[in-house]
Amino acid sequence: MLASCYRRSLEIATGYGLKSVAFAGISTGIYGYPKDKATQVAAATVTAFSEQPTSVETVIFACFDAESEEFYKRILGN
Repeated sequence: MLASCYRRSLEIATGYGLKSVAFAGISTGIYGYPKDKATQVAAATVTAFSEQPTSVETVIFACFDAESEEFYKRILGN
């Protein structure tokens, strides 16, 4: 379901011709989804989506704590 959320958001952004989109840590707050797993799903879904035609050029992962930032840095390599 988490991957579907990211994918559908990117589809909607593409439908509107948006060039950028930002995501917070979806489901990692009150829902308690593990941040490391959520990061893997987010990165994999966005990467896979970027391999098809889309207007989205920039995806921002908004990190609200250092732990989340480290997970994204480790997975995305920066």
